[in-house]
Amino acid sequence: MPANLSSVAAHAQVSTSTASRALSGHPSVLPATRERVLAAAAELHYQPNRMASALRTNRSGLLGLVVNNLRINTFHTIAETLQAWAGPHGYQVLVCTTGGDPAREAAFLQTARMHHLDGVVVAGSGANADLVNRLLEEGRAVVTMNREVPGSRAPSVMTDYETTARLATEHLLALGHTRIAAIEGPPEITSGRLHHAGFTGALVAAGVALVPDLVVRGPFGMSFGRSAAEAVLRRPDPPTALLMSNHEASLGALPVLGEAGLRVPEEISVICTEEEPFYSWWTPPLTTVDNRAENQAGRAADLLLAQLTGDDDAVAPGHAELLEPRLVIRGSTAPPRRDLGVS
Repeated sequence: MPANLSSVAAHAQVSTSTASRALSGHPSVLPATRERVLAAAAELHYQPNRMASALRTNRSGLLGLVVNNLRINTFHTIAETLQAWAGPHGYQVLVCTTGGDPAREAAFLQTARMHHLDGVVVAGSGANADLVNRLLEEGRAVVTMNREVPGSRAPSVMTDYETTARLATEHLLALGHTRIAAIEGPPEITSGRLHHAGFTGALVAAGVALVPDLVVRGPFGMSFGRSAAEAVLRRPDPPTALLMSNHEASLGALPVLGEAGLRVPEEISVICTEEEPFYSWWTPPLTTVDNRAENQAGRAADLLLAQLTGDDDAVAPGHAELLEPRLVIRGSTAPPRRDLGVS
């Protein structure tokens, strides 16, 4: 039979309440008594009942992380960074991937409530503000990332998507490109809306007309990326540069360039938003605007810890941070070739 708290107490010749306080590190327990209880627990291979402890103390030592997927660099960097931070702070992280489905996200947030998770980082759908606020009301620490969550009172951390697209567009404009195609996310999603605003804003500021047929907005997926790239490249007056702010779509669009026999950057310049390790291994290496996912996760951890430790002065309700992206120039962007008959 597995050891329980009573058997540990009997083995250490102390009361059950003393054993409980000793195992929880309560300062009222004498050091010699604590050592005796810890030795008894080790000898009996005692494992504390986390569920019972959570019900008793309203704390579990567990944190939740909601991400849309773990395929792309941003989400798995957030997961790895948060996990690396959590261990030394005495927490373990439970990761839930939802595919961006608000219902699956809601189910996990309900699980976080039922199992008394101490905190949750939500880098997900942008929905479920009611559940986020309920967790806050119940004393849980919550931070949202990746998308705006309208109505949420949780602190948030997000890359500055509008600046991201503006930096990418300004880089291409500075090289002399005026026919710039853009493969973007859906307009109803935070990143899709703000990336588009940054792209069009940079064109307006430079006095360059937007070519509507060169802008394709759609879902986060490889198949959309492929069809979008094929659509802009088959135009009789094709673009000289391609901006891909729909990260998942870029994975489908990039092979299309090779299949079309286009030389990068001689015949078309390419720039992507969000960093991905293989971008630097592509031939040529791809210019990007790095969203600095590790920095985002680090700030989310800071805001989570402030809530967990009760530092109310460090994080006000609805606190929002936009983190600056960074332009990383590699070999995939260059001035347009004038001898190709386009500018």
